[in-house]
Amino acid sequence: MDENIRRMQDFADLHGKQLRPHVKTHKSIDIGRRQIAAGAVGITAGTIGEAEVFAAAGFDDIFLAYPIWPTGGKASRLAALAARTRLRVGVENVAAVDALVPALGDRRGSVGLVIEVDCGAHRSGIAPHQAGRLARCARARGLRVDGVFTYPGHGGRAGSREGAARDQAVALRAAVAALADEGIRAEVVSAGSSPTVAFSTDDVITELRPGEYVFNDVDNHSLGACELDQIGLFVATTVVSDQGHDHVVVDAGTKALAREGDPVRGWGQVPALGGVLSRLNEYHGFLRLPAGGARPPVGSVVPLVPHHVCPVVNSFDELILTDRRGSDLGTWTVHARGRLN
Repeated sequence: MDENIRRMQDFADLHGKQLRPHVKTHKSIDIGRRQIAAGAVGITAGTIGEAEVFAAAGFDDIFLAYPIWPTGGKASRLAALAARTRLRVGVENVAAVDALVPALGDRRGSVGLVIEVDCGAHRSGIAPHQAGRLARCARARGLRVDGVFTYPGHGGRAGSREGAARDQAVALRAAVAALADEGIRAEVVSAGSSPTVAFSTDDVITELRPGEYVFNDVDNHSLGACELDQIGLFVATTVVSDQGHDHVVVDAGTKALAREGDPVRGWGQVPALGGVLSRLNEYHGFLRLPAGGARPPVGSVVPLVPHHVCPVVNSFDELILTDRRGSDLGTWTVHARGRLN
């Protein structure tokens, strides 16, 4: 994990980008502090709850990279958050702009809006050429527009990382130009995901927001975004049953791993045994083993590498720390676990 933090910071520095890691992956104040100490300019959060946890711990520069709908209790929480940290929030439609005005009240001039544009993932985000119109609308309501961001989620498929990064650059350039047409300079041009960050070096980009790189996982390795020895998290799962099938049963099911996987690639891997989680129940994982290979006995603990690390971390209260020698280095709390709104 420490090597991953250093490697990504070195990459950002080499290419003249600011690094703003997404804390949704680790949800840990301790890890966030290591990222800041390594040189990150601030953090990215996905929910108000995540941002609240880190702001309370002293993190003073937070980008809430999500199309927040600030009504009900979220309105007062957002205003309180803006009072304690430098805050930017994502926005991608006029209705949300209108909702932010009463939510932020007299703090609306101190919170920076970053307009989300779609670069091909077709998740959230306005069309890049429409970013200027939305920026004009926000400024007319007394809101400050700081720039644009996007998420190249379609780079999470095999063979698509570099192409998605190109799409990202094209979209961001168009959005920056659209803001310029309205007389607005994009101070922030925010990009990147862990699968695409290696190709997110276009001159238009000012900051990178990867998250998964801190731990990595099977999916990032399969895409070519990391090496096996750069995976920094595993689930210590125990064999609880062996009835002679082509699998043993372990105590990691959907409650621990979510359902990140499919029947073809499985739901988790045990590289040391060549094992694949071929099926999940809530508390049972079916660890399929290669014919003639090692068979872990009941009671043994095996290291399971998840396909997608983010939802796995959110399933646990703490992280157990170790090193390459297997030393017991204590635990860290997953401080923002369950802070989903």
